[in-house]
Amino acid sequence: MRTLGKGLMCAATALALGAPTACAPAAGDTPRVAKSTLVIGIDVSGSFGGKNRYDSSIDFAANYLYAHIHGLGGLRQPTAVFVGSFGGEKPGETKSFQPIATFEHMSVPQIAAFLRKEYPSRDGLTDFNPFFDRVATIVKRNNLILAPLNIVMFTDGIPDTPSEKNDSLSKYKKINVTGLEYLSKNTTLRILYPRPTVAVHWEKNVPRRRVRMWTVDDEVMATWRSHYRAGDKPEAQAELWKWIADNVDFRVRSGGIL
Repeated sequence: MRTLGKGLMCAATALALGAPTACAPAAGDTPRVAKSTLVIGIDVSGSFGGKNRYDSSIDFAANYLYAHIHGLGGLRQPTAVFVGSFGGEKPGETKSFQPIATFEHMSVPQIAAFLRKEYPSRDGLTDFNPFFDRVATIVKRNNLILAPLNIVMFTDGIPDTPSEKNDSLSKYKKINVTGLEYLSKNTTLRILYPRPTVAVHWEKNVPRRRVRMWTVDDEVMATWRSHYRAGDKPEAQAELWKWIADNVDFRVRSGGIL
C-alpha cells in the first residue's frame, strides 16, 4: 500500500470529518521566494555630485534597498543583492561589492550612512565597462546564472571617454554590456538620474541584443521625495513603494539594439 502525501492525507482526513479541505502548512514550511538578483551601482565620480543628485540618489537607494530586501509594498524581494560603485581615479579600477547580508539588519538611515561612507562622491572618472564586467563575474561566481537580474545604476550616465572625431555619440557606442547578455533570460538595466538627452543616448546608442533597458531622468527622480512621508516607518510608505513600482521597477519588454 502506497503512503499518501501530506496534501492527500490532509484532504482525506478533512473529507472524512466533513471539514473544509484547507489545511495549515506543515510545521517548518515557509513560503518560497523565486530566485532573483538585484545589483546596485552608485556613481561616485565628480560629475554626478552636482545639483544634489548624489545626495538624493543615496537617500533614494537606501529606501529602495530596504523596501526590496524586506518585500515592502509588493516590490520584488531578491534572493541575492550586491552593491558597488563606478567612477574612480583611473580607468578600469576594480571595486568591491557588498552582499545582501551587509544590509539585512540595517534601518533606512543606517543604509544611507553606510553608502555615504563606503561610496563617497569624489572627483574621479566615470567608467561603466569595468562595472559591467565585475557584475558578470559575480553572477557567474555565485551560480546565479538564469535567475532574473535587475541592475540599477544611480548616475548621470555620461562616460568619461573621448568621442571619436565627427561622432559625438561614439562614447555611448563603446559602452559594452556583452558580458550581461546571456546571464539570464531577463536582464534589465535601469539608469536613474541621467539628463533626458543622455537617457535617450543610452536607449538608442548603447549596443545590446537581449539586455532590457529602462531610464528615469533626473527631472522625474527629483520628485520621489514628494511621495515620501517623513517620520513614518517604512511599512507605512505605501505611496513611495507604489511610485517606485510604477516608475523605477517598470516591467520592460525585450527588444535590444544591435
